[in-house]
Amino acid sequence: MRAPAWALAALAGGLHALAFSPTEAWWLQPLALAALFGLAWQASPWQAARLGAAFGLAWMGVGLWWLYVSLHEFGGLVPPLAVGALLLLGAFLALYPAAALMLAAHGRRHAPAWAWPAVWAAAWLLGELARAQWFTGFPWIASGYAHTVGPWAAWAPWVGVYAIGALSAWWAAALVQAWRVRASRPLWLPTGLVLVGLMLPSAFTQGAGTLTVTLLQPNVPQSQKFDPALIGRYLDALLTQIERSPEGLVLTPESVLPLPLAFVPEDAQQRLSAASQRRAVMVGTFLGSDAEGWVNSLTGWQGGEMRYTYGKRHLLPFGEFIPPGFEWFVRRLGIPMDDQARGEHQRPWVVEGQRLRPLICYEDLFGEDIVGSAVEGPDAATVFVNASNLAWFGRWMVQDQHLQFSQMRALEFQRPVVRSTNTGATAHVDHLGRVRARLEPVTEGSLTAIVEGRVGSTPYARWLAATGLWPLWVWALVLAVALPLGFRWRSSRVSAP
Repeated sequence: MRAPAWALAALAGGLHALAFSPTEAWWLQPLALAALFGLAWQASPWQAARLGAAFGLAWMGVGLWWLYVSLHEFGGLVPPLAVGALLLLGAFLALYPAAALMLAAHGRRHAPAWAWPAVWAAAWLLGELARAQWFTGFPWIASGYAHTVGPWAAWAPWVGVYAIGALSAWWAAALVQAWRVRASRPLWLPTGLVLVGLMLPSAFTQGAGTLTVTLLQPNVPQSQKFDPALIGRYLDALLTQIERSPEGLVLTPESVLPLPLAFVPEDAQQRLSAASQRRAVMVGTFLGSDAEGWVNSLTGWQGGEMRYTYGKRHLLPFGEFIPPGFEWFVRRLGIPMDDQARGEHQRPWVVEGQRLRPLICYEDLFGEDIVGSAVEGPDAATVFVNASNLAWFGRWMVQDQHLQFSQMRALEFQRPVVRSTNTGATAHVDHLGRVRARLEPVTEGSLTAIVEGRVGSTPYARWLAATGLWPLWVWALVLAVALPLGFRWRSSRVSAP
């Protein structure tokens, strides 16, 4: 295989990463995939895998470059080691598109021409589902997230982010086939499905009253957050923000108290208790003990006392729990609270009639984990509440990407999402995925919004709650594996004497 093909695949992967926020260039995502599929269309399975690996490494390298900030500036790794660690992660994540393209190239050899675009899309979907669920899952910038705007977004409340990514891949593969046969026929079906999505019913939830929510953004530099000499000053500033907030709900970022609640000075706890007499306050802290483990938590204060706790359940490898065999590496980074315990499932917290479903940091990437709060029942949330701390990763790209994931959850479940962060992406997203208000990044401040809660369930929420992601797995396996094998078996029977 000539080197330029690798370079073109890597260029397409870099452009694919640029399709996500902050650009909102949704159209770039399927075009980048079309470029990749075009390069691999007649390649052998091993050649296609190499192209997929080049695409994936560039996609992850451009899309996740901000991890360098955490590794170098806060983890203390010298630049060569930080870059090397980032490349290793990118190479691991690139295995998924590499395997997807190998499977697609193999399936194309045996499936009929009319099924080729669907085979490529199904193989791509398998790669995305595997990345989302295997090894605790890391679906960051999965291809469907580029479509929080644009025509594909209409499918979100019906099929969710991964099926949107598959539909986009189907259209991209059909575009390649149409270009090769110089006919528009392969594009009719995927294009028609996109247009059908625009005409489908789109209102599945109803208003359920409003709640005044104040979102705090303390803007504490990550390098100073755990400094014992500065904790008192930052704690005083935080409590002052809370005390000056209007009635309703006040939401703080994740781990805004950088030490376990039990170690917070008594006078600060008394101020927090007094502030909660006039408003509900949700505060990020740690709960637990050395013996049982510390849980990244949100505590709900109301009427002068703590009445609610939520513990993070989906932990981040290397940052919040240590994978087996990597203790030496994580200890070298010196990350505070680097091996946390998992929280238990809790029901939403009811504040002024609104049922608030907390999510801590990247828990909002896993719609299949939280869908139980988006279907009717005693645990049905009316508002999703996200508390994050992205100061570990700097300002650029990561904040907009994470906000885009919240927009997709709002579209899928038609619930508003409010976000309080330390340094950026503090925002109010309505139930249609629109950012209604947002604080400027890297500034101290608060954002007060009137948030409309929603009740009801989208079709996606109903079938996801009932089956999980298995329908997508089955659909993809049938088209990418069973269909080509069936035609291969049939052709071998016909050719046999």
